[in-house]
Amino acid sequence: MRYEILGETLPVVVCQLEGGEKMITEGGGMSWMSPNMLMETTTNGGIGKAFGRMFSGEKMFQNVYTAQGGNGMIAFASSFPGSIKAYEIGPGQEMVFQKSAFLAGEAGVELSVFFNKKFSSGLFGGEGFIMQKISGHGIVFAEFDGHVVEYELQPGQQIVVDTGHLAAMTATCQMEIKSVPGVKNMLFGGEGLFNTVISGPGKVWLQTMPISNVAGILRPYMPSGS
Repeated sequence: MRYEILGETLPVVVCQLEGGEKMITEGGGMSWMSPNMLMETTTNGGIGKAFGRMFSGEKMFQNVYTAQGGNGMIAFASSFPGSIKAYEIGPGQEMVFQKSAFLAGEAGVELSVFFNKKFSSGLFGGEGFIMQKISGHGIVFAEFDGHVVEYELQPGQQIVVDTGHLAAMTATCQMEIKSVPGVKNMLFGGEGLFNTVISGPGKVWLQTMPISNVAGILRPYMPSGS
């Protein structure tokens, strides 16, 4: 499989497949394709994995596209102004994505739910509690909100992130939700009550425009029911 990511604000990844090669995506993920791409809807691993994907922000069913009778082409466009990133998945190269980040991947890629091991993260971390874990083998494409900044953390090195800006991290990183110190900071600081602390070793990708922040900015301008 060869691919090219085109566009800046609203990118698309165009994949060129050899005959017999397969791509997986959730329902509605395909943007355009050549006529010889055959689609099959499946739970892709059984009902248990389907429910796991649902909890991680994806749909229960996935579509598998296969190039038949020769080379094929299929494209997957982003659904929000931002970035598309490609990752090579393999043993020891598992990834953790924010909810709904999975865009498409080769057939050997497996998507499952990732629960943070720290209970406090689940209780207060909002989006940080349930994320997507990507394993298996192959290339996976993820879509993130806004521009993406990458950091590489050394063992024990940490970075403090406002909840929602965490886009992805390698599975070797650890995540914990910590309260903002000081009651005055909590009440009047405008930064919320909790921050996400990422610890290395591993890489972390941060997004500049979380869709939840955009929704919060637009909310005062939306017509109310009254």
